[in-house]
Amino acid sequence: MPNFAHVKDRKLLYIELGRISTDKYGEAPQSGVVLVLDNVRSSHNTGSAFRTADAFHVDKIYLCGICPVPPSPEIRKVALGAEDAVPWEKAGDTLELVQKLKADGYTIIAVEQTVHSVKLQDFRREEGRKYALVFGNEVDGVRQDVVDAADFALEIPQKGTKHSLNVSVSVGVVLWEVCRPR
Repeated sequence: MPNFAHVKDRKLLYIELGRISTDKYGEAPQSGVVLVLDNVRSSHNTGSAFRTADAFHVDKIYLCGICPVPPSPEIRKVALGAEDAVPWEKAGDTLELVQKLKADGYTIIAVEQTVHSVKLQDFRREEGRKYALVFGNEVDGVRQDVVDAADFALEIPQKGTKHSLNVSVSVGVVLWEVCRPR
């Protein structure tokens, strides 16, 4: 690794980042990835999911059950306007939505710790395949009937004393791994 100890650096200006406008977000090529939030109760976690989904150009977010929906000052506080760029839809029941997405050709992935879950570092995204990533409630995780309906479960390996990450952190970790070029 090069030694950067003596290199002066500066933060890039916003205009140097080359970001697309909110209007252009929907016109950009689809990523083939959607998020399904299964009864995520916190507006802050929902807002964070929007902001992270925007960063990885997720095609859509489905807000199921008790998930808060835009417009919401709490969502906007965290999403910083990403809720205006990322398409979203309110869905009543997560299981019904998952069955519809499966019928539409999506591979359903429950982000959950299960007996047979695939470790995140072992997952390889297949080019041209569409994925629906299901993230669960802050306390209860992904509903068992939704896990049962999924094609498989994906687990973020952890080494500490806690058994899970905050759902908003999990969204970021999983999207980084799923969306990064190989």
